[in-house]
Amino acid sequence: MSGYAGYLKDLLRPLRVYELEGTANGGELEAQGQALDGVEGGLEEIQREMLLSTAESRGLEAIESLLARRPVTTDLEMRRAALAALLRIGGDSFTLAAINDTLRGCGVNAQARETGQAGVVEVYFPDVPGIPDGFEKLREIIESILPAHLGIEYAYWYITWGLMEEKFATWGDIEAIGPTWEELEKMVK
Repeated sequence: MSGYAGYLKDLLRPLRVYELEGTANGGELEAQGQALDGVEGGLEEIQREMLLSTAESRGLEAIESLLARRPVTTDLEMRRAALAALLRIGGDSFTLAAINDTLRGCGVNAQARETGQAGVVEVYFPDVPGIPDGFEKLREIIESILPAHLGIEYAYWYITWGLMEEKFATWGDIEAIGPTWEELEKMVK
């Protein structure tokens, strides 16, 4: 006896009027309890999916269907943060702080900084060495988020010779793991 069936029986038990175990009354309460358990499960899912901060599947898909672009990430927390950033985009999103906030809508940590050149910003990816995976889709999202009058330069970063010397004692150590040049230049962690 658990769930709503147990709850219903516990409500009626103090009356001492009903035989609640092994009778038609008990069976009816079991059936009604199972139906209420199903309703409760459905309501819990609806409650979870209706809030961006707790949505896991249908709720996120519903929000994404309202937007012109979808975040690139598949990580649940980053996807929620990206959708929240995309929803915050408004007509007053032209300050550097607001632009950086809305760039979180990419699903990857992308940031813009001023270049000192009028009308040009530089977009870089501080958490991703090299060119991020799915860059073409990222670029579409970034260019749809940033104001159309801005020129955009993309900046990437790679391992430096100093970091490589700290990480590997000799070229033999590098050859032992056999990375491609692209893999080597992204070995910053």
